[in-house]
Amino acid sequence: MAFRVAALGLAERVEARPADLPVLDLGVQEYTPGSAQVALAARTSGPLSDDRLIAVWAARGAPHLHRRADLAALVKQLWPISDADATARIQSGQIPEGMRLGIEAFRVTADAFREVVRGPMPRGEVSTEVSKRVPRSLTYECRGCRARHIAGNVWQHSGLAGGVEVQSRGKDAMLGPIPGAPPRPDANEGIADLIVTYLRFLGPATPVEVGKYLGSSTAEMKSVWPAKRLAEVTVEGKKKWLPSDAMDGLEAASPAPGVRFVPPMDALLQARDRDVMVPDRARQKEVWRVLGNPGALLVDGEIAGVWRAKMAGRKRVDLTVTAFGKLPAARRKQIESEAAEVARARDVPEATVSFD
Repeated sequence: MAFRVAALGLAERVEARPADLPVLDLGVQEYTPGSAQVALAARTSGPLSDDRLIAVWAARGAPHLHRRADLAALVKQLWPISDADATARIQSGQIPEGMRLGIEAFRVTADAFREVVRGPMPRGEVSTEVSKRVPRSLTYECRGCRARHIAGNVWQHSGLAGGVEVQSRGKDAMLGPIPGAPPRPDANEGIADLIVTYLRFLGPATPVEVGKYLGSSTAEMKSVWPAKRLAEVTVEGKKKWLPSDAMDGLEAASPAPGVRFVPPMDALLQARDRDVMVPDRARQKEVWRVLGNPGALLVDGEIAGVWRAKMAGRKRVDLTVTAFGKLPAARRKQIESEAAEVARARDVPEATVSFD
């Protein structure tokens, strides 16, 4: 945990622009509106806006902030390595036949995006037009609007290859073309680099965890596992791997004192070995929910509770903290002080904290 907290930039808040933070190598997921800004505020005391960043559908088809300069490599790294890999990533009961198209599903959807999205467009309009241009097996009947839609996991997994930027989310979600978008890949390039990046931030880990992170399978990750670039370590009797040049950091890691409000689906919470992150299984269910994940309260480098935020107009954000154990008065004061960073991220002057 200490190694991951340090690698992800949560041990010490620095004065840096967001694109200069190491965590942008992995990407910062936008789980709910404003959550990516909270993730940045937990790491930097500097400005939270940076025109070198762009929101795109990336790992698992989830919206992430990435550096614009990294997109040319990232789109190749995220392209499926095989038909089996593609099928695993878009597996869905909505499209049982379509998911068997494998890489072809990615190719036709990406090409449809490039044909349709020539300027800013409402997400619903893009869905309608892309759905017309892909095989029927990739669409499903939506009873609510009585129309056929492309399955969400297919089009979001294909969005980056389709040159699509996520301009806004929510009720009035907008998509647009990525300026100077890299071309659609013909084959995966750089999957080994992507695996090493995951391990550099969230290792030690195995092909199981990396497969889950990408929405792929263990077998597919084993087939491209970059063993020559990795060092083997043992964690609680289990064989795991870490980039060879990260061993010194692992051995020197020590818990970082202090408090951080880590937003839902922060990079730290993307590690798939949840027994390491939160040993108590009941507590795991509080941190990682099927719907509506809370944020995590990080205390001295350990997940010590969860939190939720509610905006009170344009002047205040109210935070509710549920701790996993007793919090002394001094610790509560630290938490109340750190809440100001959430207010900064939400662009309001004040934050309040209540404890469940």
